[in-house]
Amino acid sequence: MILIAESGSTKTDWVLLGSKGIAKRQQTLGINPYHQNTSSIIKIISSLDDFGSVTQIFFYGAGCAVDDKKKIIKDSLLQIFPDANCEINSDVLAAARSVCGKEKGIACIIGTGSNSCLYDGENIEHNVPPLGYILGDEGSGAVMGKKLLADILKNIAPAEIKSAFYQKYNLEYADIINKVYKEEAPSRFLAQFTVFLSENIQSPYISELVKNSFCEFFERNIKQYNNHINLPIHFIGSIAYYFKNELEMVAAKTGLRLGKIEQSPLEGLIQYHLGK
Repeated sequence: MILIAESGSTKTDWVLLGSKGIAKRQQTLGINPYHQNTSSIIKIISSLDDFGSVTQIFFYGAGCAVDDKKKIIKDSLLQIFPDANCEINSDVLAAARSVCGKEKGIACIIGTGSNSCLYDGENIEHNVPPLGYILGDEGSGAVMGKKLLADILKNIAPAEIKSAFYQKYNLEYADIINKVYKEEAPSRFLAQFTVFLSENIQSPYISELVKNSFCEFFERNIKQYNNHINLPIHFIGSIAYYFKNELEMVAAKTGLRLGKIEQSPLEGLIQYHLGK
């Protein structure tokens, strides 16, 4: 039996695969080795139902790109599944295997943050570092939210956009500064404003903000990959999914070839590990 886990900081989806396909699904709290220690992770894994005899585990997650963090996840899994062979991989490889399958291509994640890679059909060949929402994460929800807030606070956004924003959100200047610079998870705070962007996408100002953000993503990330002009460029993530029209417009303008645009990598991963 093969167990697949696709994890973010909020939730983890577990899927058990047998000879006839999907045998069981379950969802637990999210697992991220940067935010949790081994005992906390073991506690989450222990909340799983009895999955029977698991021989192979493929765990894909945020924070699983470096060896010491992979070891935390592997050691935790082996406490619950001592006889299983464990392979720990990053969320970027999850995206690549999900949307590219066994074919070469460029796989991207655009959600709260952003990331990308050149994929050879099995593994990652090249990864332009995402750098987070301060130095990078172009096209992401956090960066779009940051641009919107900065324009509103600097009185650059159109008056009707400012008015609509303050009607929707009960935020003062001091509240925004405090949440961005002093409280935890500022990227999530910033990314929440993509809901406002989506609701007001007919505004020329909002439309340009979104398209310019995607343009920066292509310029600063995708164009660094060899042969990018001839490869399909696939996307995973809520921002890519809900702003699909704007993403397609920018790709067409820059002469790039879009592939799949999916909200989640899970179903694609299931097909990959079923060999379909």
